[in-house]
Amino acid sequence: MPAVIDTLRREHANMAKLLRILDRHLGEFDAGGAPDYELMSGIIDYLHDWSGQWHHPKEDLILAKLRLRDPAAAERVGDLEADHEALSERTLHFREAIADIVNDEELPRDRVSRMAHGFIDAERRHMAGEEKVFLPAAEKALTTEDWAEIAMRVGDPKDPLFGQKVEKRFEALRRDLVELDRLEQAGV
Repeated sequence: MPAVIDTLRREHANMAKLLRILDRHLGEFDAGGAPDYELMSGIIDYLHDWSGQWHHPKEDLILAKLRLRDPAAAERVGDLEADHEALSERTLHFREAIADIVNDEELPRDRVSRMAHGFIDAERRHMAGEEKVFLPAAEKALTTEDWAEIAMRVGDPKDPLFGQKVEKRFEALRRDLVELDRLEQAGV
């Protein structure tokens, strides 16, 4: 398996963990409670910033190569760039809603809940589609030279949450991730 594909799959797994944490906090919100909005904001910030700066550009490079190597497979993938743009917009709207809540603005809970669940569902559908259609098609069609070129172009960015050194703004989120792993290993 090309290293770039392995990295994308690991990033998808990491994002799925973040969505599970967000889902847990959203459950508290849906029950009328006050979840950790700072933690939720951290998840949203990470998903928006990391995806926009590193994750989606990698996928866009791969799709460009796939269009050259196997146009029919690329057609089955669809307009990934438009999907990425739509996810970015959805993320920004969700980020704004959480910021409004933190700033004590009145927002209908049901509207925020629908927005949040829609965001989570869209992210999960998007990643599932990439795992099922896009990544296997790319792995099959692209050459060793294609993968080397892509790897060289994307470099090796330092992940501010899942990397060796966690940025200060993500320390609480990293602790929540460790707790999620502990709970999932315990079958809770």
